[in-house]
Amino acid sequence: MNECIFCKIISKEIPADIVFEDEHCLAFKDIHPTAPVHALIIPKHHIPTLNDLTSLDVNIIGHIVNTAITLSKKLGIAEDGYRLVANCNKDAGQVVYHVHFHLLGGRPFSWPPG
Repeated sequence: MNECIFCKIISKEIPADIVFEDEHCLAFKDIHPTAPVHALIIPKHHIPTLNDLTSLDVNIIGHIVNTAITLSKKLGIAEDGYRLVANCNKDAGQVVYHVHFHLLGGRPFSWPPG
């Protein structure tokens, strides 16, 4: 956990362009955005993957989704639409092993993603 880049962002050891913070989660702009609006929303306690969530984490995941809704409005993407994505493990594209959700918007998305 000491080497986790997201934990270092939470502890302010590494700077980030923070767009939201409260006692439970932190949201910041992605340094490699794939959409005009691309923020990462992370819990403040370290959880490596979605597979590591327990029943004790239900509230934080609900809080993160609620934060995404609030941020989508603040960032001006709620009306046109946005995507909220969480990757789990290597084959899904997870690079940082600290649960995080990508809030993406500001352009049309296709389905399936490509």
